[in-house]
Amino acid sequence: MGESIKSIYKPTNPHKYQGNPNNIICRSSWERRFCNWCDHNESILRWASEEFSIPYISPKDNRVHRYYPDYLIEVKEKDGKIKKYIVEVKPKKQTLPPKKPSRVTKSYIYESVTYAVNQAKWSAAREFCLDNGVEFMIITEDHLGIKPYGRTKQNKRRR
Repeated sequence: MGESIKSIYKPTNPHKYQGNPNNIICRSSWERRFCNWCDHNESILRWASEEFSIPYISPKDNRVHRYYPDYLIEVKEKDGKIKKYIVEVKPKKQTLPPKKPSRVTKSYIYESVTYAVNQAKWSAAREFCLDNGVEFMIITEDHLGIKPYGRTKQNKRRR
């Protein structure tokens, strides 16, 4: 997922943050970029990162686990209405079912399990949102304006 860096985000506008502004953990450069956007965007009235959990049943063990959504944001929309969103920051690849290779590999199994667990989490999040008047959205590299990582077509040709 982008560069995998874990860091603490120090907000410029700590009054907007709902929770401890000295303990905002970014688990990737993408999350750091989103924190910065929330912190500096005037339309974002309040925001939080992993400050609450939603119970879900994991397909791995059929037991209840806690899902901590990446963000909860409160936005003043262009029409003046205030809306809340639960936001998950993920690589687009993890939002799509993995393509089955001709030979089942450990990597494919891992990606399949990750996809199934994410689907269970997001299903629980959507249910939570319906019950609480909140919208659920997944932000990917497309929304963040990040070029996909890995080899490009040009790089493949050079090899």
